[in-house]
Amino acid sequence: MNTSLSQSQQQQVGIILIGDELLNGSRHDKHMTKVIELLKTRGMSLSWVRIIGDTIDEIASTLQQTIPTNDVVFSFGGIGATPDDLTRASAARAFGVKLTRHTEAQAIIEEQFGERAYPNRILMSDLPEGASLIPNTINRVPGFKVAHHHFVPGFPNMSWPMVEWALDTHYSHLFNDHPNVDLRWDILGVPESTLLDMMNTLLETYPQVRLSSLPNTQHRGELIDFGLKGKQAAANEAGKWLEKQLNTMNIAYKYRG
Repeated sequence: MNTSLSQSQQQQVGIILIGDELLNGSRHDKHMTKVIELLKTRGMSLSWVRIIGDTIDEIASTLQQTIPTNDVVFSFGGIGATPDDLTRASAARAFGVKLTRHTEAQAIIEEQFGERAYPNRILMSDLPEGASLIPNTINRVPGFKVAHHHFVPGFPNMSWPMVEWALDTHYSHLFNDHPNVDLRWDILGVPESTLLDMMNTLLETYPQVRLSSLPNTQHRGELIDFGLKGKQAAANEAGKWLEKQLNTMNIAYKYRG
């Protein structure tokens, strides 16, 4: 694994979730949690998520925004053959290329479905010019990759192994043996406002560490879920500083790890 550069210095990872049913609440997303898990086992993290509807203009516009970032992007949904599957055409528009029949994808679909590949299933082999394939272990209909953008089905049993394959095949150089750690405390009996000066000083003293502060409004009495995130050594040092400040201020806390 490569640990010479942090992920933030190289490429971030984002996901695009496509489907009107996600926006109207008729379906709930399962992909984000799984992608976070798959990335975490490789010492990586998810940087952003976008949820968009099923229109060519919206999908293409979103891709036109993400392509210049050079981020590693996984797009879920819309690569089938029905009229509402618009991702293939949208990707072609966004990358400024033609939608053409991919000969390898065509051969796979013909072998998998025989005569039933025509006239409709074969449409799934019409991909942006220059795309490479992402293998599908369930029904063999491939996803596709253009630059650092990866397009997979919305079905978890198909898409999750495809994401793993893409990570392991193309991005092992981003795997990290020493990823960021997330240390957490329960801080008791004070409002956030009491800790603002301390938080600002902490960030000034340890600029390589990020903090989060989440009041728990359901707890009887004041409770803040406080976190520090960063490389192990820096986070540990900032944590010791934090506890020293809380002790000096006579503020109760509990370290959760």
